[in-house]
Amino acid sequence: MISVEARLARLALQGDQRAFAEIVELYQDKLYHMAYRMLYNRQEAEDVVQDVFLRVYKNLERYDATMKFSTWIYRIATNLCIDRLRKRKPVYSLDAESGEHEGLDGYAMIPSDNRTPESELLLSDTQRIIHQAIATLPAKYKSVMVLRYLEELSLQEIGDVLEMPVTTVKTRVHRGREFLRKKLEHKL
Repeated sequence: MISVEARLARLALQGDQRAFAEIVELYQDKLYHMAYRMLYNRQEAEDVVQDVFLRVYKNLERYDATMKFSTWIYRIATNLCIDRLRKRKPVYSLDAESGEHEGLDGYAMIPSDNRTPESELLLSDTQRIIHQAIATLPAKYKSVMVLRYLEELSLQEIGDVLEMPVTTVKTRVHRGREFLRKKLEHKL
């Protein structure tokens, strides 16, 4: 039995733009959340999602309908995120004072995301600390940890997405958790 996504991919390959629009509708939010969790940058996450759909559209003929469509599209998205993480230049701290504007730090330069002071208070320190720790994970561990714990994929699905054996996935999950444990043991 052919999946809905495989059927839509086949129709899109035949030129049906509505079918491709349905694929976009099905995956755009999921891919954005996954990319954001890996990159912690809204603009980059949006760029990755756009790049994913461009690659999917250009390579629809390469999609193997015997495989899960989600595995294929998550693989593309994960690889694009890893590429971006590797290409990143040194990160500057938001806590550092701006050289151009005396008394302002990096946080003052970030445009408002319409959060109210009340909603800011609701964000727990624990959540912030954990997100900061995840952001410091090396790319090979971050991709596995995001797919496992935030996207809730199985070890086999992660192995399919990243094209690696399940044993390697297990090792990276273990090392990623160990990295986070050491990073968080004195902060929580």
